[in-house]
Amino acid sequence: MTEHQNTLRQRLQALDTPSIADAMDSLGLYGPLPGIVSRAPGQHTIAGPAFTVRYQSFERQAGEFHNAGNYIDEVAAGEVILVDNQGRADCTVWGDILTEMALRKGIAGTLIHGAARDIGEIQRQGYPLFSAAVFMYSGKNRVRLSEKRVALQIGPTEVQPGDWIVADSSGALAIPAAQVEEVLQRAERIDATERKIRAALRDGVPLEQARTAYRYDRPWEEATPA
Repeated sequence: MTEHQNTLRQRLQALDTPSIADAMDSLGLYGPLPGIVSRAPGQHTIAGPAFTVRYQSFERQAGEFHNAGNYIDEVAAGEVILVDNQGRADCTVWGDILTEMALRKGIAGTLIHGAARDIGEIQRQGYPLFSAAVFMYSGKNRVRLSEKRVALQIGPTEVQPGDWIVADSSGALAIPAAQVEEVLQRAERIDATERKIRAALRDGVPLEQARTAYRYDRPWEEATPA
């Protein structure tokens, strides 16, 4: 990860997904990864460029063995793994062994469009894991690694390799790499505006007045109350 990417990552991690989603909305962007939720409660916001992985189902032949995949050797520190297992909830593609390796490599987190297992151990280790389901049966001999570093379609959102993934307790989203700085700048302004409104409320200002004063209709713009 470059110094510039690391700076972007730190700034994104200082925000939350609602602020980023509002910033994307203001630019006509829509990037949710629906149904993918945190399996390690209490985790901070994670952010990083996407390392994308796709799995496919297959018909196993007698005597064959198919591992779920060793792609993690290629993932760089600071990246977020995004795995598309077709949303399957009946077999997993992530567990404690991959978690151990991810922690050793400094990978930022993992999102699974499908199921994960070994949740108790993953929580104990504090690894940021997000998935659409939890299940105990392995993906070995049920699915196999199909492609790496390819575009994925997760619900309404197409994710390209290198797009930015942000996830927290409110969910997960993807930001197109070409627009991440513009989204980030707006999200920081939105976050600042909402903090000003909450401070005004604590001072006894009525909600309508506070929202009007700080331009809640356009919170990405600088506003100073008269």
